[in-house]
Order: sequence, then structure tokens, then C-alpha cells
Amino acid sequence: MGLALNFVKQGDADNPLVILHGLFGSARNWQGVAKQLAQWYSVYALDLRNHGSSPHSDAMDYGSMAADVLAFMEQQSLEKVTVLGHSMGGKVAMELALITPNKISQLVIVDIAPVTYTHNFNDVLAGFYHVPLEEIHSRKEADEYLAEKIDVPSLRQFLLQNLLPNPSGGYQWRVNLSAIEANMPAIMAFPSMANKRVFDKPSLFIRGEQSTYLASRYQNVIKEMFSNAEFETIKNAGHWPHIESPVDFMAVLNKFLA
Repeated sequence: MGLALNFVKQGDADNPLVILHGLFGSARNWQGVAKQLAQWYSVYALDLRNHGSSPHSDAMDYGSMAADVLAFMEQQSLEKVTVLGHSMGGKVAMELALITPNKISQLVIVDIAPVTYTHNFNDVLAGFYHVPLEEIHSRKEADEYLAEKIDVPSLRQFLLQNLLPNPSGGYQWRVNLSAIEANMPAIMAFPSMANKRVFDKPSLFIRGEQSTYLASRYQNVIKEMFSNAEFETIKNAGHWPHIESPVDFMAVLNKFLA
């Protein structure tokens, strides 16, 4: 049984499209894209487990997260959907397509490959833990503490979207840091590599030109699992092309979905 995920819906067209955010993100990160797609789709932006307003769990492997999305589709009576997934959400989307290909009509994967990555997010976790939540009085103070560990302002602003006032005083993080830290090896991996499963429906893999997550060397392994894959590069963008180059990103996305 999957967890009951929180979601934000935009649009009421017949075609359902599900958006899955990346690590430390949430449905709210994708509302700009969802609003544009809502002209043609019923867009469901989900909070994955341990993120946003969705339930927390000690388990956080891709099988469990894919099961959450399947449970959501059943709850909403969605028989077949287009799935757009970014980073960690892209891996959830790929796992979903490989285990239940009959439920996915087409796939959009943003800046991630179905491989195991050697780097991790220890610097980001260190930043989260460095903020004295019970002592700070504002987001500005939280940002000052984060800046001691993370020197990229845009990344800090992204992470600070997870900061919430604590009813008993101070602040709290929306994400389940302990579960994310404990499951980091599973999050960095990809479970379907050893299984010879293939998704043969239209699949678009979008990379940011300045990112290494979807390097060209991964195209062969992608083609082995996603035989109908296309590849597009967004110039002047890194790991968040939908934020860094939104106009170009939407142009590429709309061309594929048309």
C-alpha cells in the first residue's frame, strides 16, 4: 500500500499529467510549469513522501515511491498518465514506467539518468542541520546559517522553501531529513538497472547544458531501458532547467507533448 500523497491540481482537460519533483523539492516548485500545461492537461503536481505536505516514512526507495504514485493514480481514477519527473522524481517516473508501462502514455525526464551516482548531498544535509531551528527568528537568520555551508544563493532559496514556523516556537523543516539521510544510498542508485525491463513509448530526456547528471555517456544505458527515447539540451542551464531557462524549457516540452 502506498502513502496518500499531497497534490496540487491545475486544469480540467481530459489528458492527465503527473509532475514529480526532485530531492528537497515539492509540488509548489512546479506550479509555474503546471499552470502553462493546464491549458491542455489536468496537471497533478505531487509531493513525494518525506517532502512537502505528504506523509513521512522511514522507507524511501524507488519501489516505495513508485507505489505511492500508483496509489495516487488509483485514488484519482487515472488509468493512464503522462509523467514528468525531475531529478529524484525523474527516477521515480522511470521506475514507474518500467514496472507498469501500461499506465504511462509518455514520459518526460528532466536532468537525471537511470544510473547510480557516486556523489551525494552531504553538503546540503550539513546545511540543513547547521541551522539552529529553535533559536532563529526569521528566514533571513536561517539563510545566514545556511550560507556558512552553502555558498550558492539560488540553492539556499530553494532549500528555504522547506522552512516552516514551529507552532511551539522557532522553526522546523518540512522535509524528513533523517529518513532522507538514512536512504541516501538508495536515492543515489537506480533499482531497475539489473532487470531487463523496457519502456517503448515516447520518452523525452531533457538535460541542462551545464549539468553532468544527464551526460551523453548515459545515453546508451537509457536507450536500453527506454527504447523510444529522445534527448534535448537546454542551453545556459544547469540541474534546474525549468527554473534557469523557463522559456526554452517550455518550448522543448511543448514540442514533445504536442
